[in-house]
Amino acid sequence: MRDVLDLDRYPIGRPATPGYDALVDRCRGELAANGMFNLDGFVHPNAIARAAAEVAALSERVAYNHRRWHNVYFLDHVEGVADDHPALTRFETSSHTLCDDQLAGTLVHEIYEWQPMVRFLADVMQVPDLHLMKDPLARANVMEYRPGEALNWHFDRCRYTTTLLIQPAEQGGEFEYATNLRSGTNPNYDGVGRLLMGDSAPIRVNPLEAGTLNVFAGINTLHRVSTVRGARSRFVAVFSYYERPDVEFSASERLGFYGRAG
Repeated sequence: MRDVLDLDRYPIGRPATPGYDALVDRCRGELAANGMFNLDGFVHPNAIARAAAEVAALSERVAYNHRRWHNVYFLDHVEGVADDHPALTRFETSSHTLCDDQLAGTLVHEIYEWQPMVRFLADVMQVPDLHLMKDPLARANVMEYRPGEALNWHFDRCRYTTTLLIQPAEQGGEFEYATNLRSGTNPNYDGVGRLLMGDSAPIRVNPLEAGTLNVFAGINTLHRVSTVRGARSRFVAVFSYYERPDVEFSASERLGFYGRAG
């Protein structure tokens, strides 16, 4: 992987060394302080260019045009919350999705399955182990946001979300987020509602360049990708890791996200 990843700057293949330990400590600190960390230039420029060419060709042929209206919870109803509460405001998400089974043999898939990176992420997150997702479609995805498309406001299901920016948009396509807008004990529906109604005070923007690995606390961080403008699509890989093995989506969830059950 040395030809693909900058393992001199980020020595994740050398655990129990001073450089590795310092990187883990740095990432833990940024995750605690900011709800995320970035590894800029994690993938070498020539390798990320190759990845972009691979996924662009695939997306042109086989990507699923995912378009749906949803609230930030992806639920029709939330117990104890009135259906007209601002926190349940619905927005449209639109993108083109490549599933894990379509990415076999690509550089993106190779990076997702590289075990030293999985071990490094577990160390940063301070969990005993992380496991590749078992789901045949959801393990690693590539999302293409073409001009006019966006990923709208939502919370993630897993505690942390790992992404790799493959190609930024020409304009727009910015990663916007509000860290710790809720917690495990306080759903803060009113705070969520205020943001969705236009309170921009909690919103921050994370500028990313091609080849950047980003990890953020997606379960309590409200986030979106703003509408892409200009001529160039935004491509981002989403890597799904879980603390327990054998995690899969239900058939209905696969249909909702990917337009097919298997």
